[in-house]
Amino acid sequence: MPKTMQAVEITTAGGPEVLQICNRNVPVAGQGEILIRLDYAGVNRPDALQRAGSYAPPPTASDLPGLEGAGEVMAIGAGVTEWAVGDSVCALLPGGGYAEYVTCPATHALPVPDGMSMKMAACLPETFFTVWSNVFMRGALQAGERFLVHGGSSGIGTTAIQLANAFGARVFTTAGSDEKCEVCTGLGAERAINYRNEDFVAVLREAGGADLILDMVGGDYIARNIKSLATEGRLVQIAFLQGAKVELNFAQIMMRRLTVTGSTLRPQSDLAKARIADQLRAQVWPLLDSGQVAPVMDSEFALADAAKAHERIESSEHIGKIVLKVR
Repeated sequence: MPKTMQAVEITTAGGPEVLQICNRNVPVAGQGEILIRLDYAGVNRPDALQRAGSYAPPPTASDLPGLEGAGEVMAIGAGVTEWAVGDSVCALLPGGGYAEYVTCPATHALPVPDGMSMKMAACLPETFFTVWSNVFMRGALQAGERFLVHGGSSGIGTTAIQLANAFGARVFTTAGSDEKCEVCTGLGAERAINYRNEDFVAVLREAGGADLILDMVGGDYIARNIKSLATEGRLVQIAFLQGAKVELNFAQIMMRRLTVTGSTLRPQSDLAKARIADQLRAQVWPLLDSGQVAPVMDSEFALADAAKAHERIESSEHIGKIVLKVR
């Protein structure tokens, strides 16, 4: 094992250019942890928020960005029994993914699905943990319900469309171009709404209202989401790309018995994340093993080109997932 590794650090809060290659010490697997030599690391919106200075990592996490990756287990910490050196895994990371080596709780790793490349597997953890915990655990989506996910062509969106469709829901989504809408319908959406020339509120109301909405936009979408919900519908908020503060008439929530909730994944306890992993292994990994569900790939960048990857994700032109090739 080498003592040092290449990594990408945030030199100061700012634009993509503040991401720079550096040398760091290889981390050591602690109690209940595994050390992974990464082949690929996923790039996600929270990485860009952290880089910009608006999403600080938890006190115990690495200051390096990167919340998911796939590679080979190189060492195991005390108390770890579920993994062995040489296992191929993908893992939800507390941080530190933009590097050649990373540690994480052993319970936050999952096996690379049958026949899937490391590149594809690196796209799974952040989005699948987020979608499963919010759409199915928190949002309690059921077969036959009408489900609306905004940003259908994003990593979260493409995952949510496929999983909701696989579990029997009627899927509606929004996207910013006809091309993106076509991708969404190809993944299983019943109706993809180009938000540049259609009103998703009108479309959902005509369909009977959404039983569940997954939103990461916020801003004026919040009030529009409330209007789009069916009686006793649920809104799950996971991000606020257009702002978190709005004026809202709560009488609608009372009169139609609506539920408004939300969550963020990174600050949750290790135990909570382990429980999500257990459910994914039991209920979602068989779909990945069979190829019924698969991540949608947008682009790949070298680790040294992390700044270009951030430019790509912040352009909102991507469809699906962006990864860094670590080795």
